[in-house]
Amino acid sequence: MATIESALLDIGGFDILAAQDTAVHRRDPRAKVLTALAFILTVVSYDKYDLSGLIPLFVYPVALMAVGNLPPGYLLGKLLFASPFALIIGIFNPLLDRSTVLQVGPVLISGGWVSYASILLRFSLTLSAALILVSTTGFNSVCLALERMKAPKSLTVQFMLLYRYIFVLASEASRMYKAWTLRSAMHKRMPMRIFVSLVGQLLLRALERAQRIHMAMLSRGFDGEIHRLRPLQFGKTDLCFVLGWCSFFLLARGLNLPQMLGEAVIGIMQ
Repeated sequence: MATIESALLDIGGFDILAAQDTAVHRRDPRAKVLTALAFILTVVSYDKYDLSGLIPLFVYPVALMAVGNLPPGYLLGKLLFASPFALIIGIFNPLLDRSTVLQVGPVLISGGWVSYASILLRFSLTLSAALILVSTTGFNSVCLALERMKAPKSLTVQFMLLYRYIFVLASEASRMYKAWTLRSAMHKRMPMRIFVSLVGQLLLRALERAQRIHMAMLSRGFDGEIHRLRPLQFGKTDLCFVLGWCSFFLLARGLNLPQMLGEAVIGIMQ
């Protein structure tokens, strides 16, 4: 449980990154959400065998990390933490698709390996875009932007409250685990019956605390709306941000830039 708490606190580092003041952070949350959605739709629209076409799209996350002063190591750690899901999804592709679609010198590469690499590239691009969005905007501002974009209000409020109070739940679980370890020094591992009992107690405590939190929110005038200290303002700079990146996405999708560059280099060498 202590490991879970430390992992959740590490996730809270996104709030520290989102508090910076850079050109990316100052953009309206709706502009960044729209751009991220357009980027993700562009990535998933590629053919499963198209690897070279995805390469120019790395400009988007790299540019935002550089301008937004985001630590690459921190984001890379989160990316690697979730990478086993992508590895498992396409692990059988090389066995199911053995037709040759690419040849590098004398080496023949089957379509399964190419599609597997495509899955990993798409996973890296889409997840990095989501991580950068939260790191430069903040989870609460993302929820507010989604609400202003006519997303279901109940869904956005639940996301916001889940993100806010999951840290409280993890802290409560950590205290219960520490209390058990202090009273059970002879046991190196928690017996299953004790674990089940602690989970049940944690559920009861979570329900009780949820009721207290809801009553406190109602007493402070909560009406289901997500409020922000500064109102959202979608200006000309935000519009240029969205249109500029969407134009780049369309250009990269319509033209295979690496292939065109390779053909030009080969033509010059000949």
